[in-house]
Amino acid sequence: MSDARQAIWSAEANGAARRSPDTLQAARILLQKAQARLETGAYEDARRYAVDARDEAIKARENAVRDAAVRSGFP
Repeated sequence: MSDARQAIWSAEANGAARRSPDTLQAARILLQKAQARLETGAYEDARRYAVDARDEAIKARENAVRDAAVRSGFP
């Protein structure tokens, strides 16, 4: 879950809240599900949700970076 948290922080730092809010929100929801599963002892489910959260956060960051580059005139 640490990787997922770090990926979400990175996405936020790169402007995903403005430039890719739906994907960032999906990552946050998946992380919440991972935490809930961890608390109930469903470790494999928690791991899967955490990996999915990380992947969504990476997408959000990539979308935000790409959008920022397009808006600033970089190809």
